[in-house]
Amino acid sequence: MHNIAEGFDSGTNPEFIRFLKMARRSGNEVQSELYLALDRKYISQDELTLAYNLATETKKLINGLIAYLRKPKPRN
Repeated sequence: MHNIAEGFDSGTNPEFIRFLKMARRSGNEVQSELYLALDRKYISQDELTLAYNLATETKKLINGLIAYLRKPKPRN
């Protein structure tokens, strides 16, 4: 969330995309940490699955926003 907010204020689409990629990588980190939490028995398999799937969906949404920002804009 913080990477997205910081990138939104950057002023340019390429810079915003750079921060969106950081946010997407943070989603990967979350998924990795979920496995550590499961191994340490802080969460159940069901909790891991739910959170992992939410992180996956979030990364897909970020990918969609990146694709939108990369599309050429029509000239008026």
